Formats: sequence, C-alpha cells, structure tokens
Amino acid sequence: MATPTSLSNQFLIAMPTLADPNFSRTVTFMCEHSDQGALGIVINRSLDMTLGEIFEQMEIDTSQASHADAPVYQGGPVQNDHGFVLHEPLGNWQSTLPITETVGLTTSQDILQAIAEDRGPDDWLVALGYAGWGPGQLEREMSENAWLNGPADTSVVFRLPEAQRWQAAAQKLGVDLGTLSGDAGHA
Repeated sequence: MATPTSLSNQFLIAMPTLADPNFSRTVTFMCEHSDQGALGIVINRSLDMTLGEIFEQMEIDTSQASHADAPVYQGGPVQNDHGFVLHEPLGNWQSTLPITETVGLTTSQDILQAIAEDRGPDDWLVALGYAGWGPGQLEREMSENAWLNGPADTSVVFRLPEAQRWQAAAQKLGVDLGTLSGDAGHA
C-alpha cells in the first residue's frame, strides 16, 4: 500500500458544502500530517480578542507594544485555551515545529514577548487552539469531498485581509468556490 502524501505546508480549503460550524468557509494552514494524524491552524476566523488582551493575561509588558490591536484567530476547536504562533521566518524559539525552512509554528511564550517588544518574526499570526484530525480522519474527509487542498502561500496568510483568504486560497488552485456544486462524483 502506498504511503499517503503529506498535506504539511498545504492549505486545506473548506468546500462550500462543508456544514461543520468549526470549519465552514475556512482555510487551514496545515502544519503537520502523518499516519498519526494531522494538525493545522485556521487562518481566516478571528476572535473578538486582541493580542493586547493575550499580553495582559500572560503579564507581558505592553508599554512598548505596537501590536496590541492585532487580531487573535480561532486556530481550531482543539485546545482553544492554548496559544499558537504561525510565523515567518523560522527563527530560534524555545518550542517551534518547523513546517518549512522558513515557516514555523511556535507555542512558547518567548515569541510573544519578542512580538510585544518589536523583535519578533517579520510575519506572524497568533491563534488560540488548533485543528486536529486523528489517524485516517482527514483522509476520509478528503475522500468525502469536504476539502480542497493545495500548496500554502504565506502571502495569503500574512498579506491579505481575513475576509479574502478563503476565496484567494482556492483561486491559487484556479478554483472559483462560487461555481462549485454540492454534488460529488467518485471514479
């Protein structure tokens, strides 16, 4: 049996018919995918919370923070009380999962302290929680046509407004989500 292709460093784009309220109209940046399961960060669903509130909760000095008004994202429904920072460049932080040679996912407080002090990575997105799938779960959902996938593009994550990310990620694949049918076919 062939080893499944990893979806790490891919966008997982919710099909228009995906009704799960956790993932309807979302784009997930896939950080890790193996036969043990998958982990990603939803990049287009901000919370009613600012980074300044996170700094305050973590007792990070914000007297010089220029990013206190930055949005915090709902990274997914799993461990939504834990923070995750998707960032570029990779850098050297205490707890980072390298996704590519330049992109990482960091869970340690040192990166938030650096962001507060304007010495963090050039580009970053702070999320609470992550999207997770058990062994075979994501593959099953893919076979049920719940998701599109394609290469991740950090310009979609870090340069586009949140409201444009779902359509833009699909357009990178040449797909117009507005023209897709809810009917699925299998060969």
